[in-house]
Amino acid sequence: MNPMSFVYSLVPEAPLGGSTLLAGLLVVAAFMLGLRGVRRGVRRLRHVGERVLILGGSPLGRQVIDAIERLPRRRYTIVGVVDDVENLGRVIEATRPDRIVVALDERRERLPLYRLVESLARGIVVEDVAEIYERLTGKLALEALSPSSVIFSRDFRTSRLQHALARALSFLVAMIGSIVLAPLLGVIVLLIKLDSRGPVFFIQERVGLSGRAFKLIKFRTMQPVSCPKSEWERDNYDRITRLGRWLRRFRLDELPQLVNVLRADMNLVGPRPHPVTNLGMMILAARNLNELTGDAIPYYSLRCAVRPGITGWAQVRHGYANNLDEETEKMRYDLYYVKHMSLWFDLRILVDTAKIVVRGPRPVTAATRREAAPEPRPSAAVNQ
Repeated sequence: MNPMSFVYSLVPEAPLGGSTLLAGLLVVAAFMLGLRGVRRGVRRLRHVGERVLILGGSPLGRQVIDAIERLPRRRYTIVGVVDDVENLGRVIEATRPDRIVVALDERRERLPLYRLVESLARGIVVEDVAEIYERLTGKLALEALSPSSVIFSRDFRTSRLQHALARALSFLVAMIGSIVLAPLLGVIVLLIKLDSRGPVFFIQERVGLSGRAFKLIKFRTMQPVSCPKSEWERDNYDRITRLGRWLRRFRLDELPQLVNVLRADMNLVGPRPHPVTNLGMMILAARNLNELTGDAIPYYSLRCAVRPGITGWAQVRHGYANNLDEETEKMRYDLYYVKHMSLWFDLRILVDTAKIVVRGPRPVTAATRREAAPEPRPSAAVNQ
């Protein structure tokens, strides 16, 4: 419909002329602006302050509540937490939620199926606590994963197209980067030789795609020793060279891995590869307890479903790990990446990595890294 037709449909007796055309354009513009404002208002009502009812008091449910309260913009508003499933119907009537998050510790014979299906029929979103936790935090709730949810889920089966796109992007950028950064690489090689004695490169066997080992190449950032204390950075902090601190801070020590990318050992983006010597230890450490059977279920091997990367989701969100708890925390991010791997996700991680290279990493605080007591440490090659 053209502007004049719209005006005449509203005011049939409007006279013809230039003033009428101008008025018509103004009316249409006002109408479109008003419609746009209404749409924004509806969108704001839908996504800001969505009323959420938490069903259950599991630890994961409490973490979701904390995550919602920390959101800078209130997309969600907690209207209640109910653990008594018998009163769920009355609580729903009283609170009128838009979303119900099921966070029951024990669901056998406790899940109020009738009430939840009835809520779905009324247009209320019913969601598992692990799903909203994943969406709010950008990491997987390992303690909520069950064997069947992993084995039979399509989420952890990356398509051949995604693998091909990631490989093509990685090869192209690595090829261009190797040429463009050649002068910088030469300068770093010279500075390392002047700064400390020892080889320029640090070469170590790491675990790659499908568990295959490969030799990872990095610039050396530590003083060479015959027997390192452990793989943790804090245990080897006194060995880091003056130049090494700057290289690690801006991730420049990773640049030689462009060769690994060209050799198809790695991609630009993916979980960081762990040393082969520590594979067994990490499989035992990175596990959770099945809330139904209590069996230990290792999910560490899922990281090997994709090629490791120079940078990754865990690197931009967490940084270096200094104990087993922090390594497990990083695995939550790694598995989130495996589950949601896409070209756009890779590009986002690359942009975040570029920000770290330019500005340096964010300062580590209690809010950004959980403090944990030291764990028993293996005698293994240091994870530089």
